[in-house]
Amino acid sequence: MKKALSLVLALSLLLALALPAAAEEGAEARPANDLHAKVRQTRRERYRMNIVAAFKVVPDDQDIQVSADGSLDYSKAKNTVSAYDLNAIEAAAQLAAANEGSNVVAVTVGGADIDDSKLKKGILARGVDELVMIADDACADLDAHATAAMLARLVDGLDAADLIVCGDGSADNYAQQVDVQLAARLGLPSVNGATKIEAGSGSVTVERTLEDVVEVVEAPLPCVVSVAPDIALPRIPGMKDILAAGKKPSSVNAASDVEAAVVDVVETKAPQQAERKMEMLDASVDGDLEKFAAALKAAL
Repeated sequence: MKKALSLVLALSLLLALALPAAAEEGAEARPANDLHAKVRQTRRERYRMNIVAAFKVVPDDQDIQVSADGSLDYSKAKNTVSAYDLNAIEAAAQLAAANEGSNVVAVTVGGADIDDSKLKKGILARGVDELVMIADDACADLDAHATAAMLARLVDGLDAADLIVCGDGSADNYAQQVDVQLAARLGLPSVNGATKIEAGSGSVTVERTLEDVVEVVEAPLPCVVSVAPDIALPRIPGMKDILAAGKKPSSVNAASDVEAAVVDVVETKAPQQAERKMEMLDASVDGDLEKFAAALKAAL
């Protein structure tokens, strides 16, 4: 009995000595957990990006009238954002939303008439955090060379941009030159035809869907990426987005030292409409099915 009692007392003493040690170990383990949390936070911060979305304001093609001689009348056409650039803005907004702490600044260059409150709200309501534009008649109808030069100045005036996203082309000229010339001006690598963009640590992974292959490339940041039209479906801003857009920062600047165009547009006309041949065939008439099959084969 005495031996059993002595054994119990010894075990109790050992437990009493072990508990403070365990408590001290637990107290020492907390900083390690904090350290892991900081490491995870640092990893998330690596993906934070300053994203710039470049866009162009163009006449709404639904309002453009074609004259008898084929010339285009823009007098009744309202300004709108190029449809290709809406895809780029949406891709930039989705990329920023997927990487916490990222922000999107939209930039554009154009004539004085692009300084329109409704148009600016429409941009800021699409997931854009800030809008910066040059609105000056000296910048109306710039070619790709001059447009890239002015956009480069805007980008240089912003906080260090990690990624510049452009549309595949503009809805008016569709020159597909601004993205590569902008990259050349900024001394940055350029990737075009992007159908998917994912952020990485100091780089972006870009997927390009080509005619018969899907190519995946990695580009170091900062860089310029132009996107294909099907990369993202532009959102329709809700009332909450439109109201919030009025509180977001936007700045309108005048132009200075506008570079001269190197390509002059001599003439712009609507394409000639091809004459269409129409022939009505009746399946109940002998020989008409054969005529239809022959015509279909010839068309293919």
